[in-house]
Amino acid sequence: MSSPLHAISPVDGRYASKTAPLADYFSEYALIKYRVHVEVRYLQALHRHGIAQVQGATADQMKELDQIIDTFGPSEAEAIKRTERITNHDVKAVEYFVKEQLEARGLADILEFTHFGLTSQDINNTAVPLSLKEGLHDVIYPTFERLLQQLDALVEEWRDIPMLARTHGQPASPTLLGKEFAVWTTRLREQLRQLRQVPFSAKFGGATGNMNAHYVSYSQHDWHAFADQFVERLGLDRSYPTTQIEHYDNLAALFHALNRCCTILIDLCRDAWTYISMEYFRQRTVAGEIGSSAMPHKVNPIDFENAEGNLGIARALFTHLADKLPVSRLQRDLTDSTVLRNIGVPIAHLLIALQATEKGLSKLLLNPDKIAADLEANWMVTAEAIQNILRREGYPQPYEALKALTRGRANIDEGIIHAFIEGLDVSPDIKAELRAIRPDNYVGRF
Repeated sequence: MSSPLHAISPVDGRYASKTAPLADYFSEYALIKYRVHVEVRYLQALHRHGIAQVQGATADQMKELDQIIDTFGPSEAEAIKRTERITNHDVKAVEYFVKEQLEARGLADILEFTHFGLTSQDINNTAVPLSLKEGLHDVIYPTFERLLQQLDALVEEWRDIPMLARTHGQPASPTLLGKEFAVWTTRLREQLRQLRQVPFSAKFGGATGNMNAHYVSYSQHDWHAFADQFVERLGLDRSYPTTQIEHYDNLAALFHALNRCCTILIDLCRDAWTYISMEYFRQRTVAGEIGSSAMPHKVNPIDFENAEGNLGIARALFTHLADKLPVSRLQRDLTDSTVLRNIGVPIAHLLIALQATEKGLSKLLLNPDKIAADLEANWMVTAEAIQNILRREGYPQPYEALKALTRGRANIDEGIIHAFIEGLDVSPDIKAELRAIRPDNYVGRF
């Protein structure tokens, strides 16, 4: 058996333990399994639909075909791959496997209705969105929810921690640390909401989308209605009309939504990294870990860096998938086939990044002394508060007065600010109100 050390992609090598939950949805084995699932469900649907030539099987026998799906495992997938080496056609190998299963169950009379009237993309364009839907539901969404719960806890823990804000990298009106982290939870939840609204679309319409073979064989049946019901029963939405393939527009929308989630996570990782570099956070050390091969003191923010790198790869691949898949020459070219096989790759990089972000957040240790010192060293940020109260009081040109006092000057401290206040031609009550403003209490509300 090949070792992960021999894997070309780190998804299946270095990070194999982190991406293992995705194998049941996006591996070659998974694709074969989902194809078998669709073929069996289609044959059962033909029986329910009343096609006379399939009625030689009883309802109980058709129900027993569930076992083909339920007991499908690696040995069955290997058998299909052996057939594929002969056929040089992956979906046809699946069809032959299902036929063998029917024959073994005494259903040889109906085996030719396996894959009846279908083209490969009826199977692929149903199996792939089904695997994607279940993979997101079972693995990716729960991982996002776990990260959001972790962020929610930090928001509450840091809700009342005042912090110097920085716009354009310069000291700006103070904020609350918890609110800053709540920005990311809000953004992520909104994009996940939009992501969950994207339909999972399947193409099911025969060789070029018109159910030609179905109608020529059984013209009295409404095959489009049949296809609608079949796809809906699988939990998907049927695209119609189509060419030979799904037009992938909804799949592109889904990848764009995932792309935006990645972008937000990059934003989070970069800011967390920057706060660590500013010493607003220290990091928990892990026994045995080494931060640098040369500098023993270092505790690097490697988890946020790892997450950012993987998110970048995921975004690039999601972008390519979204751009490429909806474009095909005439009724179909084959470029979508090889691209579809890579859907699991950006999802794997996203999963690696989510886990790394969780780990990075778990190591953060608040450094309140540094945060407080930065606030105390930047009394000029109270200028906004002072000038707006003066505006309220009708004081002439308050913005210009504060600009002259603070812009471009270093070492603006409490004494300079209070001396300025004392020199204002305002009432003692207003001066008292202005003196009460400090960098650590001028934080608005959250």
